[in-house]
Amino acid sequence: MAIPSGSGTEVLKNALFTVTDTTEAKLIDGVANHVYTVISISVCETAGAAEIFNLFIADDGGATDYEILSDTSVNANKTFIFNDRVVLTGTDELIFKSNATCDIDIVVSYIDQDWS
Repeated sequence: MAIPSGSGTEVLKNALFTVTDTTEAKLIDGVANHVYTVISISVCETAGAAEIFNLFIADDGGATDYEILSDTSVNANKTFIFNDRVVLTGTDELIFKSNATCDIDIVVSYIDQDWS
């Protein structure tokens, strides 16, 4: 994506998810001419059993995966907070994947800069 030179918008957003299996969950599904800055991700285990998960960026619409968190655990009835800043551009995707059947609630807070 080229460096934006025109006017655009900047909106603070959140995304809410419940994950119950090993299917990849797109927490942010990037759109061309957008820049996404992830502020925090809250991962809460709600079923009473420790879980293992991965968080990664799928670049170029899923062509390449880049691990952010690998085999990370969240204990039973506990919350894991990831609050390092991560930037996604264009069609990058932020993906969450559990290693097993689970019951996990996820809250993602991010800034969406729209340059379209």
